[in-house]
Amino acid sequence: MAKTTILTAALLASTLLAAPAFAQTKLVVGASYVPHAEILEQAAPILAKEGIELEIIPFQDYILPNTALASGELDANYFQHVPYLNEVLKDNPDYHFVSAGAIHVEPIGLYSKRWDSLQDLPDNGEVILRDSVAEEGRILAIFVREGVVTLPEGKDVYTARVSDIAGNPKNLTFKADVEAALLAQVYLNDEADAVVINANYALDAGLNPVTDPIAVESAENNPYANIITVREGDETRPEIVRLVEVLKSEPIRKFIEEKYKGAVVPVAE
Repeated sequence: MAKTTILTAALLASTLLAAPAFAQTKLVVGASYVPHAEILEQAAPILAKEGIELEIIPFQDYILPNTALASGELDANYFQHVPYLNEVLKDNPDYHFVSAGAIHVEPIGLYSKRWDSLQDLPDNGEVILRDSVAEEGRILAIFVREGVVTLPEGKDVYTARVSDIAGNPKNLTFKADVEAALLAQVYLNDEADAVVINANYALDAGLNPVTDPIAVESAENNPYANIITVREGDETRPEIVRLVEVLKSEPIRKFIEEKYKGAVVPVAE
C-alpha cells in the first residue's frame, strides 16, 4: 500500500511538472491572410501545448486590424512594420500601440508587364505605388540603388518622399494614390509602366515575389520588418512574450524559409 501511495504521488508530481506553463489562455490576433495568418497557424499548435489558445482573425486591408486592436477586439495584430505604425499613430493620437517584436521582412517588389528592368522604363513613364507615406522612402531606395533617380546629398533614403527626388533623368511620374490591396490587380491590368506590390498581396494574387518583379528591395538591414503590434503595456504579458518567442523559434523560421523561398525572410536575431 505504501508503495502504491509513493507511486501515485510520483506520477502526480510528474504530471504537474509536465503541465502547460500557462493556465488556459486565449489570444486573439488579427493578421493579413498571406503570409501572416499562415505563419500564425503554424505557431498555434505549439502554443496550444502550453495552454495558449490562438484565435486568428484574417483581414484583407491595413486599416481595420488597428481599429480592432484599439477597440479591444484583438489582443494583437500582425501585418505592419514600424514606419507604417508610426504614421498610423500620428494620425490617431488615441491609439497607444507598441511593437512586441519583429518577426519577418517581406521584400517589396516592382512589377511590369512592359519592361524587364528599371533601366528600361521609358521617358515620362509612370510608376504606381500604394497610398502610404511610410512606403515612399522604401520604394525610392530601390530606384536609387538602381541609379534611376537620385536624392539630395546626405538625405536618408528611408525617410525620403517622392517630393525629395533631386535627379530624375527619365522624368518618371510616381503616383502614390492606390490602396495596397488593389495594386496586384493594377499590375495584372497593365495600368502603368511599373507597379509596386507588397509581397503579401503579391502572394495572395498568385505572383512570385522573388522571380516576378523587375526589381526587389534587399532584406538585409531592412527597417521594414513586420511586427506583432499590441496595446501599450501588453508587450510584457507572458502570453504575448511567448507568442513572439514561438514566432521567432527555429521551427517557424524553417517553415517561413521553406514555404516562401525568399519572398518572406525571418528577422535575423
